[in-house]
Amino acid sequence: MTSWDGIRSTVRRARTVGAHGIAQRLAQRAYLRTGAAELSFNLAFDDILTDIPRELPVPEVRPAHGTPITVGWVSTPPAPGSGGHTTLFRMVEALEERGHRCVLYLYDKNGVDVAAATAVIREHWPRMRATVADAAAGIGAIDAVVASGWESAHVIVRYGRAPMRRLYFIQDYEPYFYGHGSQYELAAMTYRLPFRRIALGEMLDAMITRATGLANDVVPFGCDSRVYRLPEGSRPRSGIVFYCRPDFPRRGYELACVALTLFHRMHPEQEIHVYGARPRGLGIPVTFHGRLTTAELNDLYGRTIAGLAMSFTNITLVAEEMLAAGNIPVVNDLELAHLVLPNEHVRWAPPTAAALAGALGAAVSAPDVAQRAEAAAASVVGRSWEPTYRAVAAIVEDEVYGDQASSAAGARLTDQGETA
Repeated sequence: MTSWDGIRSTVRRARTVGAHGIAQRLAQRAYLRTGAAELSFNLAFDDILTDIPRELPVPEVRPAHGTPITVGWVSTPPAPGSGGHTTLFRMVEALEERGHRCVLYLYDKNGVDVAAATAVIREHWPRMRATVADAAAGIGAIDAVVASGWESAHVIVRYGRAPMRRLYFIQDYEPYFYGHGSQYELAAMTYRLPFRRIALGEMLDAMITRATGLANDVVPFGCDSRVYRLPEGSRPRSGIVFYCRPDFPRRGYELACVALTLFHRMHPEQEIHVYGARPRGLGIPVTFHGRLTTAELNDLYGRTIAGLAMSFTNITLVAEEMLAAGNIPVVNDLELAHLVLPNEHVRWAPPTAAALAGALGAAVSAPDVAQRAEAAAASVVGRSWEPTYRAVAAIVEDEVYGDQASSAAGARLTDQGETA
């Protein structure tokens, strides 16, 4: 190929991809050359565990049962609207409401601006009173510490060297966040640390047990049916909704895009609503809402027929929130997911674009849409996070006090009629 042929080929490609495609290619080159991928790995090499310790120091004497205790919680600095942080902070509040003091230890491999992080927390999670501190400055003078993700489990072993009780509040099977490489293994090894593991839901419990052979404490999924509920008054429903997170592989973005494209071909009359992140490269008309408050989200669920609720590392909270507002969730079918969401109104579909699109099509074509919406909402009336709060608090207290009598009531609390 001559230099002139190369120039013409480059021009043709530029015309094909357009200005946006050119910008993406330039950004990709810069991304590769600068090693920007390292930004997504939030552990300093010195903080990575080199082995799995058999045991870690614990206090020789337990506090008297009922004595207020101090509990540390380790996480990344939260961003407004973070669902994982919101769930975690609900557990922090539960301990605070029982009279215990909590400390939120934040970790970032590039350092933490404690004042700025505190301001974000106080504005967006005003009910939580926990003291905010930098985990890298040391984790100590506490009775127990709770990991909230695989990186934080490494951080606890590295910086929490004093005697304390160690627990692990697990919301997702985090090795599946990655391809099977070093990050997968660094996440998987944390489930074998000598921590007391608290699994959010039976699906996650089964996944961890299958991988490790170890038992976990299980707490139920929650849904705030006071926030997510049928809208007042009657109005016809139309369209579907999709929670879009392109940068999180566990949310199945590419699969969802193909499914939505097929759905649009089958039902061009149905409006497709998207919230969360703006979809990229989706060549069909959508109504993009950006980030929504819970009230705005409930309104959107309450006027649409169905929604696409995708997750591959645990059941998504979105599915039950849709149900509460009368929206029929289409969920990618995983064997263990039915343990967490045994609801007859969920439309399960194999994780193929055709199956997901077909389930969405069946939902919008079904007769008696209004009656189906009412039945779906009625199926989760009364659901709340209260059983989860009580279960987590009971487990933490049991671990610190050593009161085994409370374990039977709290460690595997399932509250009949209130579990997911």
